[in-house]
Amino acid sequence: MAPPQAPANGAGHGDTANGGETTSVVESNGGAPADHGGSNGSNGVGGGAAPSSVAANGNGNNAKQKRADGRNKEKKKAAAISPKDKYWTPIDDEEAAAAVEDGGEDGRRPLLFRTYRVKGILLHPYRARTSENRARTSENRARSSENRARSSKNRARMGLTNNTGAPEWPSTSRTYTDAGEKRGKVNKNKNKLLTLLRLIAIILFFIWRIRHPHADGMWLWWISMVGDFWFGITWLLNQVAKLNPIKRVPDLSLLKQQFDDLPDGNSNLPRLDVFINTVDPINEPMIYTMNSILSILAVDYPVDRTATYLSDDGGSIIHYEGLLETANFAALWVPFCRKHCIEPRAPESYFAVKSRPYTGNVPDEFVDDHRRMSREYDEYKVRLDALFTKIPERSDAYNAEANEGAKATWMADGTQWPGTWFDPAENHKKGQHAGIVKVMLKNPGDEPQFGAAASSANSLDFSAVDVRLPMLVYISREKNPGYDHQKKAGAMNVQLRVSALLTNAPFIINFDGDHYVNNSLAFRAAMCFMLDRRDGDNTAFVQFPQRFDDVDPTDRYCNHNRVFFDATLLGLNGIQGPSYVGTGCMFRRIAVYGIDPPRWRSDDFKIVDNADKFGNSMSFINSIPAAAHQEWSMTSPPADEELIKEELDSVMKCAYEDGTEFGKEVGWVYNIATEDVVTGFRVHRTGWRSMYCRIEPDAFRGTAPINLTERLYQILRWSGDSLEMFFSQCPLLAGRRLNFMQRIAYTNMTAYPISSVFLVFYLLFPVIWIFRGEFYIQKPFPTYVLYLVIVIVMTELIGMVEIKWAGLTLLDWIRNEQFYIIGATAVYPLATLHIVLKLVLRGNGVSFKLTAKQATSTVNEKYAEMYIVQWTPLLIPTIVVIAVNVGAIGAAIGKAIVGGWSLLQMADASLGLVFNAWILLLIYPFALGIMGRWSKRPYILFILFLIAFVVVAAVVVAIHVARTGSFRFHFKHSGGASFPTSWGF
Repeated sequence: MAPPQAPANGAGHGDTANGGETTSVVESNGGAPADHGGSNGSNGVGGGAAPSSVAANGNGNNAKQKRADGRNKEKKKAAAISPKDKYWTPIDDEEAAAAVEDGGEDGRRPLLFRTYRVKGILLHPYRARTSENRARTSENRARSSENRARSSKNRARMGLTNNTGAPEWPSTSRTYTDAGEKRGKVNKNKNKLLTLLRLIAIILFFIWRIRHPHADGMWLWWISMVGDFWFGITWLLNQVAKLNPIKRVPDLSLLKQQFDDLPDGNSNLPRLDVFINTVDPINEPMIYTMNSILSILAVDYPVDRTATYLSDDGGSIIHYEGLLETANFAALWVPFCRKHCIEPRAPESYFAVKSRPYTGNVPDEFVDDHRRMSREYDEYKVRLDALFTKIPERSDAYNAEANEGAKATWMADGTQWPGTWFDPAENHKKGQHAGIVKVMLKNPGDEPQFGAAASSANSLDFSAVDVRLPMLVYISREKNPGYDHQKKAGAMNVQLRVSALLTNAPFIINFDGDHYVNNSLAFRAAMCFMLDRRDGDNTAFVQFPQRFDDVDPTDRYCNHNRVFFDATLLGLNGIQGPSYVGTGCMFRRIAVYGIDPPRWRSDDFKIVDNADKFGNSMSFINSIPAAAHQEWSMTSPPADEELIKEELDSVMKCAYEDGTEFGKEVGWVYNIATEDVVTGFRVHRTGWRSMYCRIEPDAFRGTAPINLTERLYQILRWSGDSLEMFFSQCPLLAGRRLNFMQRIAYTNMTAYPISSVFLVFYLLFPVIWIFRGEFYIQKPFPTYVLYLVIVIVMTELIGMVEIKWAGLTLLDWIRNEQFYIIGATAVYPLATLHIVLKLVLRGNGVSFKLTAKQATSTVNEKYAEMYIVQWTPLLIPTIVVIAVNVGAIGAAIGKAIVGGWSLLQMADASLGLVFNAWILLLIYPFALGIMGRWSKRPYILFILFLIAFVVVAAVVVAIHVARTGSFRFHFKHSGGASFPTSWGF
């Protein structure tokens, strides 16, 4: 899922601090050099990352690395600051300095990320720095000396060692969490000037309105009062969550130093399981899914420490054999990426770019290797496409030989496919088949395996490249028509149990089938937050922003949602952490199991206090404590899934979850389409925190909805289930472990569709005065206008400040406003009505509709799907709003011609018409969307609007002539302002 409320994101990128030879991969993709003032060298993804040779092959020249680090330090003061970072300042200099003094001698890990706050000059009129702040540096230094003196005693008392014999660092999460709370109290002295001024203006506005309850219709006055009050409350809720935006920048150089630069040459990074989910190879084209898998197999992370699980919820043999083809192609693609430091490592995206700077170590071989890989990839895609005809032909041949009644679907080895058949049969149709687990690539050993040298049979020279591939597993859970399979959430819970039996990695990251790894260092970046000594142990998940390919340059349908991802989530980062919004999120496994975080555990705490809530598989239950304690001691997966086949079959059965807490307090939450937000809320409610990670280049990228209709259905699903969460979970009444400000943020993220009820009233008010001739919401009108102008202008100023610190563009902000109005007219009212009927009639919630994606390989024209109109009832309400506001402007022109208005009346009318025009401007992307291919020429829309204005004005004049029997245009030089306004707010 993506943003619940009016798309709110934005924080600029530029979280990288790149320099010298150490960031060739990042620099090749546009990572701007930036110095964040850190004391630990380059602080950013890519800045201080391993040299290209290390990133690719797992080995490198230490002397070269040291020389590069020296050059980085020399250039540090002169490094340019990215424009997107100039509004941020570090707030953990004292802790970073203390960590440098510690030097690791006290048994504590260094700081693996740096923390930044928006500079006071932008958000606050002054920044208070108390004596406590000024004294913190010396206090931290004194504490570090004391800690060094106690280091040996602490290590002996904890008795923690890893599998390499190195000491295990005790957790200090509680100490540094408390320190963060102290900093928060100090920062409360910072005055949020603009927000305070607007709040005062709103309060004065309501006081004035209550003292002057005068309008042409008191029922209208009451509706507008309630609506304005609700708007004020929701604005305050939205603003409060963004009063303390925090940006955290991972330090990959220190991560590498602490976990990769070991004496034996191996890595001590923890295991990581990757979950990918797909259902339909048509609506979710298989080429996207396989590109996602290829990018994950080639990611820069220890090969023996990752395992990828593809969950095919349709049980399709197409996906299974496509995965076989992908595993074979990966044997060429992954070493090619490592050899030449390729970015991104999804071939479809990589080959789509005609040229990019070379960052590898063997440029003389690159051209030939690139040509060969491009040819291999084209052949690979042909083989994937051929599966759709090859498998049916093979099955027809086998069925002809078998001469049986049922037409089975056959695998290449001559056995029947246990999943869904092309011609459905009992126990082999969609929603009814046995569970399937196939290990496509087994877990490799921890010793590098170098490839073969170039030869006449193979032109690719991999003799100096580690050719090992990570573990790859195909899963299709059991389906039975007698059970509710809970869609994506149910599939992910099965992945959770299967992976626990095979690899049981302490960390999990999930992807949708259309998302791929765009930055090969992304997994390492998330680990910087999970392994940091301050909040790492209490961090349940790290959420990355969602970025998309193939979105039109103007982002007509606000697919990027930058205001949400880059502003709102940075604001939540300063509270208890961002919400979980689906794909691209790394989880701590035990947090998904519903286990309390360390800071809330008692002395007698038990990891598994009630085995019944986890089911009856003892192998799975026994894996839970191991997942909680194996962050450094790595256990090897079983060599063959046949050894535990009976247990795997058990945890995949539909009946396994009967009587358990899966879908409630364990795993992903059931009975709601937005399982991501609700699951994240449950984790936060347990006391865990989360982190937001935005890096350059983008960590992950995906595919956006293909047209307006699909986008509206997507928003309908989000908004409907957000409201359902608001009424069923009630964030304000969550337990004491959920931060109070986090409750407000969740309330704002789930209740936002209610505002549309009042907004639609406002947008349709022009209908009244078109027919009645005079209708005021509030008198005296000039004062009402003055208050509204002040409130609205201050809102826009706050928005301008927000896009500054968030690194947004003006177009991002405009698209956010536009699509909020479109959603508020087309989708949110329907979602609100649906939830009300559900609460009254106890029916079902908003049904899940798979969002269709565009298959780039079958489209000749770029953005062709964007110009296709799919008519649906969702389009009608917004069309009505357009018609009403067009009619209001046309009627005003007609009345101006025959009404005999004065100059003051003209000015009065123009004030109202400005807001009619403003509404049309906000709905402009929607109007383009329903024009289909005509929208390629936007000027046609303006011509149509002008024609509509003239037609309506002519109708008004004709009606006047029919009533009076004459026509005369006249204008008064004086007179009171009595023309009814079409004010929309």
